[in-house]
Amino acid sequence: MASLELAENGSDGYTQDGTVDLQGKPVLRSKRGGWRACWFVVVYEVFERMAFYGISSNLFIYLTKKLHQGTVTSANNVTNWVGTVWMTPILGAYFADAVLGRYWTLVIACAIYLSGMSLLTLAVSVPRLRPPHCADPKGINCQKADKLQLGVYFAALYILAVGTGGTKPNISTIGADQFDEFDPKEKLHKLSFFNWWMFGIFLGTLFANTVLVWIQDNVGWTLGYGLPTTGLAISILIFLAGTQFYRHRIPTGSPFTRMAQVIIASLRKWKVSVPSDPKELYELDLEEYAKNKKVRIDSTPSLRFLNKACVKTTSTNPWMLCPVTQVEETKQMLRMIPILIATFIPSTMLAQINTLFVKQGTTLNRRLGGFNIPPASLAAFVTLSMLISVMLYDRYFVKIIRRWTKNPRGITLLQRMGIGMILHIVIMTVASLTEKYRLSVAKDHGLVQNAGQVPRSILLLLPQFVLMGVADAFLEVAKIEFFYDQAPESMKSLGTSYSMTTLGAGNFISSFLLSTVSRITKRDGNEWIQNNLNASHLDYYYAFFAVLNVLNIVFFLIMTKLYVYKAEISDSMVVLREELGGLKSKVTDEEATTT
Repeated sequence: MASLELAENGSDGYTQDGTVDLQGKPVLRSKRGGWRACWFVVVYEVFERMAFYGISSNLFIYLTKKLHQGTVTSANNVTNWVGTVWMTPILGAYFADAVLGRYWTLVIACAIYLSGMSLLTLAVSVPRLRPPHCADPKGINCQKADKLQLGVYFAALYILAVGTGGTKPNISTIGADQFDEFDPKEKLHKLSFFNWWMFGIFLGTLFANTVLVWIQDNVGWTLGYGLPTTGLAISILIFLAGTQFYRHRIPTGSPFTRMAQVIIASLRKWKVSVPSDPKELYELDLEEYAKNKKVRIDSTPSLRFLNKACVKTTSTNPWMLCPVTQVEETKQMLRMIPILIATFIPSTMLAQINTLFVKQGTTLNRRLGGFNIPPASLAAFVTLSMLISVMLYDRYFVKIIRRWTKNPRGITLLQRMGIGMILHIVIMTVASLTEKYRLSVAKDHGLVQNAGQVPRSILLLLPQFVLMGVADAFLEVAKIEFFYDQAPESMKSLGTSYSMTTLGAGNFISSFLLSTVSRITKRDGNEWIQNNLNASHLDYYYAFFAVLNVLNIVFFLIMTKLYVYKAEISDSMVVLREELGGLKSKVTDEEATTT
């Protein structure tokens, strides 16, 4: 959390942002919310992420070593499942914003999530639900999983995916809702919340990528899956324990319906002229918004065509006439779509961590002293570098940079995302060069055809994992904060789901690219991705990804140039800037007095 001291500004009064308790009653700032409530959310996330990554981190290994699937099939099964996991939050966001509210959506989703995890543990524990053990290291003569075994295992995975669809877009949103947008001190804490929330995520991920992965590889899959299932149950109990401290937002109806009304009304009135004076446009009275605890938004000139939806005509049908605020909410969601698309390629890079990066690790010497390093545990270095980077960013980088920028965040969210995207170019270039070296060593030792272990340490892959964690500290944290921050108040869960959707799209793109490249290169007789990586050309594939990232950053810079940030709903950011300016002046005066 940031340490800048600000005035209390009525901290013992009622919140001004429309949050209520579970009974719908206004809440006192001193009784609910703030970090008092957020710690339950952050700790929940530590255990929940431990559970999720306890399954996903080593999923590729389980599919190849235990279900005896091929490299391309296993990689695509992993990315298709992870893609589904990150796409289902759209449904979770809908139910939260339109029907149940964030709290009850999350509670119900947790029950589904836990049932999926329990079935998954059963699938790896009961002998009839898994193929017999196979001693063949190449897996050529191993008995593959039958339809029942595949059916139970993948049914459990996709039940789990449905459950995460209700938890992912709502847990971070619930956390951010604990800070009043209208209070400068709470606003400042909110700016740090996403850094520490991501810190919690990666703390749980670190445990999963080290301890749980080692247990799965060396002790057994029953305990390796049973522990994350227990962790999930603990996380749910922790979240429920904080119920009395949470602030809640009332569901405001389907965001998809409100957006569709604006778009259709604009199209139906495409011949209507928009008046030059925004006051002539249709808008509800301020009292109407105050009564429903909503924020009224003034008309803006961007995406001007949509303003036709609020031009007054003879019809008052909501599919023909929409208030200005509804139109502006729709604009805010649509303006983010080009930025959303620009994050697809970096998300595709993340999909390589638990698939091809892990497969590379299986080809190298995994002995370190007397310890055998599980290939999937290298993802722990992504976590470690991300944890260190987030701490340094929040504690030092922001404080130093904002002295010059006067921006309470230090740099803008889009600038932070851009730095992460540039790092992805570096990562895939490093990965390509590393793989080229690994292949040359395999060739020099005659290991190309027999798929033998390359006599180099698995730590050869360390740079690409560490750099991925640094990139996450910039891109992934900024991404979720950007889509939450820029979404209208009544569509925060949907906005947060944007940051999940990009990960889903990235995994599906990864599956498509892997299958397409494998098919095309196989036809040419020089297949880039084979079960035997020593005879493959992953270095070409990673170089291809580096080029994709270069093209993507060009697109992102163009979209950033065109993007218009939404107006703040309160003056809290202005107050923060004034405080920062005053703090800088005070420091300058003290330095002058000292000299």
